[in-house]
Amino acid sequence: MSSKPLTHSDKSLTIPARFDQLRRAGAFVSDMAAAAGFEGLQLNRIELAVDEACSNIIQHAYAHRPDGKIHIRVQAERGRRIVITLIDTGEPFDPEAVPVHNPEASLDDLKVGGLGLFLIRQTMDDVQFEFNVPGLGWGQPKRFNRLTMIKYL
Repeated sequence: MSSKPLTHSDKSLTIPARFDQLRRAGAFVSDMAAAAGFEGLQLNRIELAVDEACSNIIQHAYAHRPDGKIHIRVQAERGRRIVITLIDTGEPFDPEAVPVHNPEASLDDLKVGGLGLFLIRQTMDDVQFEFNVPGLGWGQPKRFNRLTMIKYL
């Protein structure tokens, strides 16, 4: 009984932290996810998570600073999973301090904040936040924030 070996791909993209770059980030990740075997609703969910995460970095971590960058690394294992890592050097935050979204609340009762994190956590299988991660030198920042999102097939 022989099976095809898993195909692995690992690609990166760095974008300016601007809202006009969200489509570029989404397309980059979506293309990698499709090549890994994701399709339909799963692809839409992955792209939504990336859009929400990048939007949060732009709006909150960088507070719309024009010099911010988002480094996107995608590791795809065909037929198994995709790992999306977003790195920024903006302000860290405590995800536990963000109000938890109540999905049963009426639209009139929705509060600002928390919906993006809720969507990210609902659409991905594993979500890990790391803040003030020490850089390794060699041209890397002294500290950075890292968000890792994993989706399994």
